[in-house]
Amino acid sequence: MRLAVVEDDDGVGDALVEALNARGYLAERKRRGSELLLDHRGYDAVILDLGLPDGDGLQVLRQLREVSSVPVLILTARSDERSIVRGLRGGADDYLVKPPRIAELMARLETVMRRAAAVAQSERSEVITGDVRVDLAARVVEVGGAPVALTQKEFELVEALVERPGAAVSRQQLMDRIWGDAFVAVSRSLDVHMTGLRAKLNRPGLITTIRGYGYRWGQ
Repeated sequence: MRLAVVEDDDGVGDALVEALNARGYLAERKRRGSELLLDHRGYDAVILDLGLPDGDGLQVLRQLREVSSVPVLILTARSDERSIVRGLRGGADDYLVKPPRIAELMARLETVMRRAAAVAQSERSEVITGDVRVDLAARVVEVGGAPVALTQKEFELVEALVERPGAAVSRQQLMDRIWGDAFVAVSRSLDVHMTGLRAKLNRPGLITTIRGYGYRWGQ
């Protein structure tokens, strides 16, 4: 999951990139709005400051929205209602005031990308990774052209992971979504089902474990 962090303050920008990368994202720093406008393709989401050295971030957002629907989370020191309203009406998916609490930033970022993924998923019912085909509408998984019999929980795991191929999905997200409980009580159930799913798919590296965080489907 590639993220563009548009922030001219080195202290804030470097800390954000480090925190995001530690949680399984691939965050890349940009110091100017023009850098984002020239190179916005391929990013899964954007964290955008409004006080940029080459112009106002709201103008950058307006220009970006003319050519891209990439999810944008504004992160700025501007806390007045007018700026918040302008940001959200201008096309931002969320708005957060500095200094951010990292846990809240992550939660908001995940929500923004989940919404975008849901929209994209409604337009796409099939995900193909190598020789593994997942038909979400038919709830069918094929490996090498042959169907694989999965339990309901195993398919739900696949479904949650393939919504954002290449993106990190936390254990808490998976447990909350599939079992309705993000705590230790179902942690063992997740481990058991994940082990069974990997064995049935028999494709080492397809589902990567991100130590201390969760899992990722594909590269």
